[in-house]
Amino acid sequence: MSSFVHLHNHTHYSLLDGASRIEDLAETAKAFGMPAIAMTDHGNMFGAVEFYKTVTAAGLTPIIGCELYLAPGSRKEKRPVRGGERADQTTHFVVLAQNATGYRNLMKLTSAGYLEGFYYKPRVDMELLEKHSEGLIALSACAKGPLANLVVDGQIDQARTKCRQLKEIFGSNFYLEIQDHGLDFDKPINNAMIDFSREFDLPIVATNDAHYLRRDDAPAQDVLVCIQTGKELNDPKRLRFATDSLYFKNADEMDQLFGHVSGALANTVSIAESIEFEMEMGNFKFPHFPLPEGYDSADAYLRKLSFDGMKARYDTVTPELTSRLEYELGVINQMGYPSYFLIVEDIARFAAEQGIPLMTRGSGLGCMVAYVLGITNIDPISYGLLFERFLNPERVSMPDIDIDLADRERDKVINYVVEKYGKNSVAQIITFGTMGAKAAIRDVGRVLGMSYGDVDRVAKLVPTELKITLDRAIDQVPELRQMADGGGTDGQLIQYAKTLEGLARHASVHAAGVVITPGELTDYVPLYKPSNKDTIVTQYPGELMEDIGLPKMDFLGLQNLSVIQDALAMIKDTTGDEIELDEIPLDDPKTLDLFRRGETTGIFQFHSGWLHEFLRRLRPDSVDDLIAMNALCRPGPLNGGVVDDYIDRKHGRKKVTYHHAVMETALKETFGLIVYQEQAMQIARDMAGYTLGRADFLRKAMAKKQPEVMAEERRNFVDGAVENGIEKDIAEEVFGLIEYFGG
Repeated sequence: MSSFVHLHNHTHYSLLDGASRIEDLAETAKAFGMPAIAMTDHGNMFGAVEFYKTVTAAGLTPIIGCELYLAPGSRKEKRPVRGGERADQTTHFVVLAQNATGYRNLMKLTSAGYLEGFYYKPRVDMELLEKHSEGLIALSACAKGPLANLVVDGQIDQARTKCRQLKEIFGSNFYLEIQDHGLDFDKPINNAMIDFSREFDLPIVATNDAHYLRRDDAPAQDVLVCIQTGKELNDPKRLRFATDSLYFKNADEMDQLFGHVSGALANTVSIAESIEFEMEMGNFKFPHFPLPEGYDSADAYLRKLSFDGMKARYDTVTPELTSRLEYELGVINQMGYPSYFLIVEDIARFAAEQGIPLMTRGSGLGCMVAYVLGITNIDPISYGLLFERFLNPERVSMPDIDIDLADRERDKVINYVVEKYGKNSVAQIITFGTMGAKAAIRDVGRVLGMSYGDVDRVAKLVPTELKITLDRAIDQVPELRQMADGGGTDGQLIQYAKTLEGLARHASVHAAGVVITPGELTDYVPLYKPSNKDTIVTQYPGELMEDIGLPKMDFLGLQNLSVIQDALAMIKDTTGDEIELDEIPLDDPKTLDLFRRGETTGIFQFHSGWLHEFLRRLRPDSVDDLIAMNALCRPGPLNGGVVDDYIDRKHGRKKVTYHHAVMETALKETFGLIVYQEQAMQIARDMAGYTLGRADFLRKAMAKKQPEVMAEERRNFVDGAVENGIEKDIAEEVFGLIEYFGG
């Protein structure tokens, strides 16, 4: 077991300052035998959930913290520094969440930094520290800390006063940080901290201000800071770190630096052992939906609306329809989601009443409850859509219905949600732009002072391929390999770009995501405010909302829906005809002929020029052909020749075949080819005896490309198929087809 724990670390969420990936930090800490690791990014908690999950999965204790920016006076006061006086400068201050109360206070502090104290940086002040100190462990931070900053300026008495104030706020949970990065000011700061430790009876703790993983990464981090500040490496006036020691040192290295300071290393382990925080994961927290009189539960009201809706949607209510609705309502209630459906139904009804075009897409179209409530307008029964793709009773997951709105009306719907649930309970969601392979090359090239033409030449060598990495590009393109191995400016460009690719570059507002909490937002999620916008967003991205149990709504503004809205209005003005979109026939000959001619510019999902040629070859004669073409025109089917195969089978140039007769039920409408995820699920059910819930698990495993899970599923599928009288070789082939489709 290591005698040291890193308590001061910057991940790449210290945007364009930290160069360490969370996964790499966790792996390195584990390799060093450290029992825990802290995350203390500048002013934010962007990476907290990812950090918690990753570090916990590595078997270590995650310590969630932040290096706050501390205003010299009130956080609300915005004034320039007078003559560079250190007493007037914003300083750094580290806080770590010791327990659930500390985590909640950390969310309050980082949120207030952006919403109340932002001035170049998201600042807090002493008033906020005092108000939200419970459950937090505080460290005096680096050379830019509130004490060290004054010590360097020779203002020892002021530093002593500040130390006394911070002890009054945090008591025995206030630690004095000592660091040694080989810089001139390290020794006087450390001596002062040791003196203050004796004078105020405060513990000392050794840290290393880790901004990157290895000493060798220092030049790349230097490049990263240049990207942040818009400078070139050869600019003599640029911000630079005068040390290459801001890396993730092992315990022996830290012992060599601080082994002589009593308690400095041991206290890092003591702090780690005092952490009693477990992030609440997967416990869903829906806002309260106001129920009308006479209903004492969301489930009862949802049932009433659903059965009323079924009678309105279907001319004849058959036992099969009733059975499907009862099944879905049972699953929804069992999983605790009635309030979610009432919330979304209320939003859809508001849009309809306001004449706002609203459409839904995604797996939610397989939900009959959503259809009878008027949330969706596609009958899942008619199209054979599976409820289990949306909500799987065998795997708890948050429902997620994607809503498309006319782009100019989106704010109206969001404002309605804010009015209904309160402005302190509704926020949009953050998203992070990352440095992809090409972007990393362009950013680094500018910092190296290369000409635009030279950088562009290298960037264009990277294949235009989804999620391409530089390592893959170098394997595929000999010229890139030659550059990477050849040294010189091009080699340096590739080397730095490889180190920096994938790091978060900036934060912005997600195009669609909105979150609603059951109470004050900052009790559940920290908040962020982009400096150039009035919008308030969460500090956690949308893909992690389910982990912390918050319902995410996707309201995507589409220009196409605004165009359709205008077209309907113009038709009414010129002809007097009022057209209802859902009543337009899907077999209209003139419309299908338009698709057969490939004249689909401006039509959502059929706009691309290369798709026009496929449509002309396909010659679609039904909406089913259009649905299939929309599904097939993705990188996988296109690269694998499936689109050509589909067209040839449709027109009889190739024979329609099935690996086994039992597959015909699922694949007849697509000429024996797997086109839809539902078909893969149906084959698993019909051939291998899977439940649809288990088949959905298989679908998810394929999408995530988990080799060990897929190996187990292959065995399960083949064994199940053999039990159903299907030959093992055929079962193996069919699973291979499903696996290929999943890719």
